[in-house]
Amino acid sequence: MRWSDLDAYGHLNNSRFLTLYEEARVALMFSGGHAWGVSSFADGVLIHRHEIDYLRPVDYRLGRASAEQAPSVRIELWIEQVRPSRFTVAYEMFDGDQLVSRACSVLVPFDLSRGRPRRLTDAERAFLQPYVRPADTTGA
Repeated sequence: MRWSDLDAYGHLNNSRFLTLYEEARVALMFSGGHAWGVSSFADGVLIHRHEIDYLRPVDYRLGRASAEQAPSVRIELWIEQVRPSRFTVAYEMFDGDQLVSRACSVLVPFDLSRGRPRRLTDAERAFLQPYVRPADTTGA
């Protein structure tokens, strides 16, 4: 977390949650995809929808930060659903061992040159498959 990430109350600003989720997602899709040999996500993927549940504030507490080390959060993410022309990324954000937020993003592969959505390629589906963890339907 950076000082500029904070709101007037000294908490991580709600809009920054989305930025942190984005950074985690981009690392998976672009760095992870590239390492897997799949670079097509960089050619176009659009966000169809975001949903975020804020469960507790993330404080920039004195004593937690130092000049050498800013407070940090951890994000875990997985793929919740893969369909022919979209996929859902689910996330959980932790401050230490405290769950502070849950979110999901629906992404649509997009052909930028033609200006329209496209289907996932076989290579993209194969890359996403190891990260698939179906949604929890128990209501937990």
